[in-house]
Amino acid sequence: MEPINSLETGDDFESKHVVPLPPSSCPHVPPTLREGELYHVFISYSSTDYRWTHSLINKLESCGLQVCYHERDFTPGRTVLENMSDCIQESQKVLLVLSPEFVRSRWCLLEANMSLFRDCLERKPMVPVLLEPGVSVPLHLCHLTYLEVRDPDFISKVLKVLCTPNQQLQGSTVVPFQPPSIYNGKALQPLTAVNEEGLQKWDAGQFSDMEVPDQLRLVIEDQEKYRMAVRRINSVSQNKVWLRPLWQRVVIYIAGVMFVFVITAFILYMTVILLTGEKINLPGVRSFTVLIFFCVPLGLIIQISLWKKDEEKYILREMQKAVGEANTILSEEKVLMGCRSNTKIHLVYVCLDGCRREFEETFSEQVCAEEMFRRALVFFSSGYACCLAKRHFPFPQPSCTGHLEGGVCFCQYVSQQLSREEWK
Repeated sequence: MEPINSLETGDDFESKHVVPLPPSSCPHVPPTLREGELYHVFISYSSTDYRWTHSLINKLESCGLQVCYHERDFTPGRTVLENMSDCIQESQKVLLVLSPEFVRSRWCLLEANMSLFRDCLERKPMVPVLLEPGVSVPLHLCHLTYLEVRDPDFISKVLKVLCTPNQQLQGSTVVPFQPPSIYNGKALQPLTAVNEEGLQKWDAGQFSDMEVPDQLRLVIEDQEKYRMAVRRINSVSQNKVWLRPLWQRVVIYIAGVMFVFVITAFILYMTVILLTGEKINLPGVRSFTVLIFFCVPLGLIIQISLWKKDEEKYILREMQKAVGEANTILSEEKVLMGCRSNTKIHLVYVCLDGCRREFEETFSEQVCAEEMFRRALVFFSSGYACCLAKRHFPFPQPSCTGHLEGGVCFCQYVSQQLSREEWK
């Protein structure tokens, strides 16, 4: 049955979202504004949702709540980001009206400048409101509580949350939002090596472990795991890269060639004496010396080119192995890393619980299953994360459904890779 009372809306889209009204007397008392606070709530929304949002604002203000929104309360002449930052700091809570247009436009502004809102994300309650069921909730909000407009008790719940003091909000009856399957396989912003400038191709990139990136700070619960994972990757540059300066390589090569030349000349000289009893004439020695020194530059060029090529492959293999080992730590946090160059690490948000259970069912002994799953992460997770990030796999999508909705899951990827190796 459709509720009798609703927020008045003037178009077809907004009329789909029916919002029951509470009794005429508001059952909740707004909390007291503290020093530095001017508003009970800052509401951020897309202009396309103007009419619905202002109907909600009118109702909240009729209950005594001080509401802040951009059309009325932003200071002219200042940037949108400056206004948003100040209004958030001056408000007790933040309410986000999530619609497809909001996620496409306004949330992108917040997400791109997440550092400006770090205090808000850590200290101020954020209340996502889903304007319609199909909205893709931004990944950074998956850990927060949410409210659905279609909920018959929507207005009552909104008032309860906004009228509850921040320190008591944990006791709210609002249901925690669970990350939907749509986020499985979502690519995040990649990490770039801090030593990218001037980094040689045969060197390993180093990545900052001082601070967890904003995009991961709210996804990874145990942030020390992220630091451990990055330190494992950084160990490649410390332990696997040696004689990095090119001039050292050239000196070692020339010294090696000269050593071989001296030994060869000595052996040749002694062989001639022992066989003929005669000494090698001076012109012959000169010709041999000229030939050797003519070959040194040519050999040096060939050797350095091969050396660089071999070490590029070697360093990349070592980094991929380190990333795989890092993923044995991060997979518990639903994050995987991928490496296809020495300067960039791809990141994807993916849940491997279903694939882990598949390994447990495939291998009878639990200890064996855990070890096989760990080895699969070490050897295959880097490539899998790169394929997810680039949305391309080097084989047709399997016909059977895996554990990743609309994509290739990790155990399917491992199976495909093992099959390809068997045919080589």
